[in-house]
Amino acid sequence: MGAKGSAKEKNRVKPKEPKRYNVVMYNDDFTTMDFVVSVLIDIFHLDSVTAENVMMSVHKNGKAVIGSYSYDMAVTKVDAAMSRAKKEGFPFRMSVEQA
Repeated sequence: MGAKGSAKEKNRVKPKEPKRYNVVMYNDDFTTMDFVVSVLIDIFHLDSVTAENVMMSVHKNGKAVIGSYSYDMAVTKVDAAMSRAKKEGFPFRMSVEQA
């Protein structure tokens, strides 16, 4: 009987929420504001007003958290943004940090 009770207890354990990871964008003096806004709209799906505000926050503060995602989603978005920056010749930087 004891084994049966243990199985029931195991079923009551709630699954852990997956860890969240912040995508952080850093300011530089070469990447254009238009490029940053386009990345925020196309890859991070921000509306144009929010993208402009986030871009200005990065510009003024040196960095900003763009969003919080699962690890795989955060890495995928950063890879897409960095690939686009490389193609266009910008020294654009982003990172993934545990939230």
